[in-house]
Amino acid sequence: MPAVVDTEKCTGCESCIDECQSDAISMVDGKASVEADSCIDCGACIDGCPVEALSL
Repeated sequence: MPAVVDTEKCTGCESCIDECQSDAISMVDGKASVEADSCIDCGACIDGCPVEALSL
């Protein structure tokens, strides 16, 4: 199951993009968006998110 973004919590800081090992996260309308087919479910983005906007 790929990472899921809580768009209400996401501040658009892009920390998750820096953490993502598979380049599965991009910004869409100022919020993080996860490409499910590219996500490897590693959880690095979750650890890197300062506002806890990502989950698995």
